[in-house]
Amino acid sequence: MTITERTELIRRFADDFTALQEAVLARMNGICGPETAAALEHASLAGPVTVALAHADVLARGAVRRAELSAQPPERLRRLRAHARKVRRARSQAEAVYKEQRARRLAGRSRPVDMLELRVARTTSPAAFAEALRQELRDMGLPDGTPKAPESDLARWAWDRRTAGYELPAPVRELRDCDGDAFVQALLRDAREEENPNLTHDAVAERWSRHARAALAWGRYAIAQAERDVLACSLSVRRTRLDVLDDAYQDTAVLAARSREALLRGTELHDRMLACVTTGPFAVLIAQCRAAALARFADAEPEVWYGVRELTVRHQAHCPERADGCPHCHRALAALLTEAHPADTAEDGDGEQPTATLPADEDRYAVLADLPDTAVVAVADAAVGDESALCGYGWAAEDGTTGYGDSLASSSGEAEVIGICAAALSLLERHKDAPVVLLCDSTEAVEAVNRALRSADPTTAHRTLLFPESRQLMDRLLRHRHRVQVRWLKGHIGHDLNETADAFASLALRRANGRIPSSAARKEEARILRLLGLDAA
Repeated sequence: MTITERTELIRRFADDFTALQEAVLARMNGICGPETAAALEHASLAGPVTVALAHADVLARGAVRRAELSAQPPERLRRLRAHARKVRRARSQAEAVYKEQRARRLAGRSRPVDMLELRVARTTSPAAFAEALRQELRDMGLPDGTPKAPESDLARWAWDRRTAGYELPAPVRELRDCDGDAFVQALLRDAREEENPNLTHDAVAERWSRHARAALAWGRYAIAQAERDVLACSLSVRRTRLDVLDDAYQDTAVLAARSREALLRGTELHDRMLACVTTGPFAVLIAQCRAAALARFADAEPEVWYGVRELTVRHQAHCPERADGCPHCHRALAALLTEAHPADTAEDGDGEQPTATLPADEDRYAVLADLPDTAVVAVADAAVGDESALCGYGWAAEDGTTGYGDSLASSSGEAEVIGICAAALSLLERHKDAPVVLLCDSTEAVEAVNRALRSADPTTAHRTLLFPESRQLMDRLLRHRHRVQVRWLKGHIGHDLNETADAFASLALRRANGRIPSSAARKEEARILRLLGLDAA
């Protein structure tokens, strides 16, 4: 194959998704020609290959699920499962290749290293340095009241300044300005009806990347609903409902591919934004701003600045990397200074949040000593599947009551919230006047429920709660918010109630997706209760 022919084949794969996916699957199965294999190795196709395999992965799992629900012969089911495992491995390998190529590309980019004093100062006192930089950037022409260029936002600031004054096309403006729900609906139309070319525009690529996961969750929601309909009828009349399930998997495969493409677009935009900061006139301007901000910092924080100067001078006298500007030393040096100046705990210069740690003797799961004797304490847990939005939840209380059920959730956090709400509502009904305390090992779920309870507003939890089932449960729980507390419990430490809740959640998920018959489910429920020292009702 000539270079021209190879280039043309690469271009064809880049433009024709079907041809690319067929080639990728042929390579996976060891039946593609050497010319095709060589073309697929081209760096420009590393990202598109992951998109093709994201699509194929969902379709492969859908074929397995249809075979399971239609009682296909065991040999066919084994073949489908083997194919699905092979696609999943190929997808993981392709994503690893993409990450390696991106890492090499970024490593090859020349990036100036700031002077050591500046890096130590902004890491030691991030809030003070960020304020100095804000003041400097305002003086450079950034409008007052919109200080959008602290250290962690310089790439965005530079990009916005470079693209200022560009008139966006009306469809792009509409996507940029609509609310989150409308944007997700646009993503669902993009996948199910007609591809929207405006999503790749720089003005909305990051938003696309952020919301693509929510759109994909709605695809899994459709799969779960179709799956429930299939399981509700006998094998003899499942054909039509299995066709609906197929359609849901087809739509979700497109959503998965577009979600992966959104991630690639967002990453590529971020890389270009960073390049904007580190090269050309913006690199010079930012270096000048940082140097001027350091002077402001020194005037505002003379004691800290003295410590920074003294420590860095001593360090650079002996550091083996001093010729390169000590590129990796600032964190360790800042840590020495932070011990003496612990008050500044905002984000550091790299946009990272300091990690809070508990005292060594702190109870690592839940402190219950402050509860009244009348409190009813229970533990809730949840389990989610891979194929659909079906989830199972379970709970167990200190008074010996237990429960489990299934619902629909977009994430493990949403499933845990469903478990908390379902358990609390059941116990509130059983114990008319007692306070109810729910423990859960998901920090996301605990924080989401507590935000809603404190504010008496369910919308504060909507970042975690996407589906109507969980939102309705939260609405009901808020009517009793003065009687409910939710606390964190460290999971998998041998806590009896936690282990019981976990077992019930797994059982509920298996029942919901039809992977355990009713008779076996009853026996499993009895076994779990015996382990807790209870008898099945």
